[in-house]
Amino acid sequence: MSDQLICWKCGASLADYTLPLRRLEECRKCGAELHVCRMCEWYSTAVAKHCREPMAEEVKDKERANFCDYFKPRPDAWTGGSPQDSAARARSELEALFGGPSAESAPSPADRARDELEALFGKKKK
Repeated sequence: MSDQLICWKCGASLADYTLPLRRLEECRKCGAELHVCRMCEWYSTAVAKHCREPMAEEVKDKERANFCDYFKPRPDAWTGGSPQDSAARARSELEALFGGPSAESAPSPADRARDELEALFGKKKK
């Protein structure tokens, strides 16, 4: 079973970890705690409190180690990428679709202000 497990946060293999995972076990690659709701078979965002186990006590922080006795690691816990990566990817796709400026080609606020002043007063020759 552990040879199929991957870290819920970075996707690194957990093949050399022994089961059951200790409560404070961490991923050797990214340092994420592994005995967390996000890594559990019972975890589901489709249900209230994100847990399908009816007897389990609610855990507020789904990404921190907990004492849940119902914890059972699941191999498909990693969804790939972080929300920040998803947001950046979506922003770049929108910019490509609508022709928005990328961060490298966008003028700085100082450049925009100078351009507006030059347009107002005409270019000053040295």
